[in-house]
Amino acid sequence: MADVVQASKVPQTKYLKDYRKPDFTIDTVDLIFDLRDEVTHVTSRLVVRRQGKAMAPLVLDGSHLTLVSIALDGENLTEDRYRVDEDHLTISDVPDEFELTIQNDIDPANNTALEGLYISKGMYCTQCEAEGFRRITYFLDRPDVMATYRVRIEADQKRYPVLLSNGNEIERGKLGGGRHFAVWEDPFPKPSYLFALVAGDLVHLEDHYRTVSGKDVTLRLFVAPQDLDKCRHAMDSLKRAMKWDEEVYGLEYDLNVFNIVAVSHFNMGAMENKSLNIFNTKCVLANPETATDSDFAAVESVVAHEYFHNWTGNRVTCRDWFQLSLKEGLTVFRDQEFSADMGSRAVKRIEDVRMLRQHQFAEDAGPMAHPVRPDNYMEINNFYTVTVYEKGAEVIRMYHTLLGPENYRKGIDLYFERHDGEAVTCDDFLAAMQDASGRDLGQFSLWYSQAGTPEVTVTSRYDAEAKTFELTLSQFIPDTPGQTGKKPMHIPVAVGLVGPDGTDLPLRLEGENAPVAGTGTRVLELKEASQTFRFVDVPERPVPSVLRGFSAPVRLKTDLSEEEYLFLLAHDNDPFNRWEAAQTVASNQILKLAEDLREKRSLTLERKIVNAFGKVLDNDALDNSFKAEIMTLPSEGMLSQLRTPVDVDGLHVAREFMRGQLAHALEDELMTLYRRGEDHGPYEFSPEAVGRRRLKNTALGYLMELGEDEVAKMAVKQFMNADNMTDEIAALSMLTNSDCAAREGALQHFYDKWKHEPLVLDKWFAVQAACRRRDTLDVVRKLTKHPDFDLKTPNRVRALVSAFCAQNPVNFHDRSGRGYEFLADILEQLDPINPQISAGLVRPLTRWKVYDAERQDLMRQTLERILSFKDLSPDVYEIVSKSLR
Repeated sequence: MADVVQASKVPQTKYLKDYRKPDFTIDTVDLIFDLRDEVTHVTSRLVVRRQGKAMAPLVLDGSHLTLVSIALDGENLTEDRYRVDEDHLTISDVPDEFELTIQNDIDPANNTALEGLYISKGMYCTQCEAEGFRRITYFLDRPDVMATYRVRIEADQKRYPVLLSNGNEIERGKLGGGRHFAVWEDPFPKPSYLFALVAGDLVHLEDHYRTVSGKDVTLRLFVAPQDLDKCRHAMDSLKRAMKWDEEVYGLEYDLNVFNIVAVSHFNMGAMENKSLNIFNTKCVLANPETATDSDFAAVESVVAHEYFHNWTGNRVTCRDWFQLSLKEGLTVFRDQEFSADMGSRAVKRIEDVRMLRQHQFAEDAGPMAHPVRPDNYMEINNFYTVTVYEKGAEVIRMYHTLLGPENYRKGIDLYFERHDGEAVTCDDFLAAMQDASGRDLGQFSLWYSQAGTPEVTVTSRYDAEAKTFELTLSQFIPDTPGQTGKKPMHIPVAVGLVGPDGTDLPLRLEGENAPVAGTGTRVLELKEASQTFRFVDVPERPVPSVLRGFSAPVRLKTDLSEEEYLFLLAHDNDPFNRWEAAQTVASNQILKLAEDLREKRSLTLERKIVNAFGKVLDNDALDNSFKAEIMTLPSEGMLSQLRTPVDVDGLHVAREFMRGQLAHALEDELMTLYRRGEDHGPYEFSPEAVGRRRLKNTALGYLMELGEDEVAKMAVKQFMNADNMTDEIAALSMLTNSDCAAREGALQHFYDKWKHEPLVLDKWFAVQAACRRRDTLDVVRKLTKHPDFDLKTPNRVRALVSAFCAQNPVNFHDRSGRGYEFLADILEQLDPINPQISAGLVRPLTRWKVYDAERQDLMRQTLERILSFKDLSPDVYEIVSKSLR
């Protein structure tokens, strides 16, 4: 075997500007996996073809591999013919076309990073995106090298009766010694990141789907035997997604089989490997007893997302990882629209925007800010960000808004017509949209290259004599690391004008002959630093409803008064902006209360605010889920983005005060809603049933703020009698946050009941980690020693550590700094095991500069401590080093 030359441990920055086509490509791949307890033997036969400069050496990627042998066109190479270092295999003298056979060994059992081939609870599985395939064998591990694959898997038949890979199974048989084999062939060229393999003792749920052209597709969902009863919802979601994609995008599935496998140890939510999707169990298993309404919705969304990738990611993939949003932003938009069509469109939009603002806006405002198409990175795993995914989805949504549904669909069709089977760029997608619609989208392309959240300021002026109403829109894009002096963006701003009677006015801009037909909403295109739009024939001063449907991912500032926001809350025809008005009023109230606290003034919630929320609860015309969204106050995480330095304790106390005041003032209405929500039949996952449970539990949450024994008894009764996890975990969360006598007993009861269900037990850990009581950190530290806590299980780590650090700001940011110390202690243990999960956990420390001086100092010291860890992973190093700049 060749000696391994140690490469530098310092992560190197890679740049988009340095991209070049690979000197070689690989046309076909034949893989043989010999799965053994001690070691897995991998044999790869690659048909390689030069496509770059003559005499260039072949440089293959490889990591954590033990090289056994290399043969070029059947000739075994001696060690002087090649060079192996920690990350590459280099062969200097190769012809223009040749077959390369490589034998290497890997150790899946000790692969705790969960990249490449690893073992999860006795089952072999893979995760190759982004650069995991190089941990399986030496390869050109980049997305612009697309090959067809033939895979043979050999394993012990009793322990691993199920052997799966991409494509179609073409052969299966027995070997000596109790072993067997299966051969799979994928007819579609794919990049190595879409390779998948699974071997285990699994059972499956089988179903069928007949495509629009009449083809019968066999659908199988593989799980551990004890989980078979939790598969029906995922299977039904898959069939709905297949039908939706045919109806909305004209896209039909292209193979005769589609397999999904649920894996308990998985860094991501799921992976779209061609025809063999691998899912985190959290994103596929659901029944009413063990999964909440939110879990059901997430399963439906993620199943659809990974299926949609078959076209937007697999059939057309990204040329390089800088183009990641080409597939992820587009597919997130598609799954958002699918979920909106399956449930409440208004509530889905609110949920998506809340997530975007809380996480992506914060990322844009911090040291890790980057464009939707980043221009550099150190560690590829850190590329999978809310900016690439969620802001990327907003960019696709803006195409849809600007071009309209018909031209958007024409653009999508042209995109597939041009690029099916290719690895392409975001510019290729934009060109298809531009060419199909005839619109100039040159300025719009800045959404891919400029980082930061644009700030749009709106001022208005009404001329009663001329009956005109002017809206002046101004935009500003703040500086971000490495980017200053940015150009104006092309921003679609959907607006409506609400008249004094609460109805939308017709909209006619100066110079137009007639109002634009439609719902009273039109899209203004802001393309300059400042533009004024003048509406004519406006009989009375309206209240402008701006950025309807959240038509662009921007921060909006208006000159609306509190009374005008309350008017929009009561009357706006756009449900998103109605919710937005409530959020704005609540945010301003909480900020004012926090200021009163600092100035030692008495706290009072204005009666008109209480009345406005009361009218929402009394409005039977509103959807129950929508009412619950209105009643959900902005989170402390969202509020922390509104003022600098962040007043951690003041915001917490002020928000709790407002909840308490609303609970006291609206006690009767809340009690009525709770009682009304108690009456129901068997569990069903439908918009109506979800809305009833959501509003009922929102009401009970408010009533618990009263601190009354009678309400606590109601929560205990719901907890003990619940026939579904939604109601059970909601009641447990309320009891956990209280000081009532039943608290400890409820936690113990839940643990005893569900300790054999890992996903449910994750909820038990998360409820305690997110608790707002001041002893929570001590509880969390104690839980890290619990027999059921395991640092090697990503779901369990996220349930406890991330729930505390990312979702419990008042306790994580305790002035003592103990929360920061806890996170560093965890990272010191976790980073050598799983760098990818560690990198996700460290992010709450990255915005340290927005806090007060005392907390800044403690957080900076914690980051410096983490940076000093021995053998710190590139994943964590990149985030910490950039945060300290």
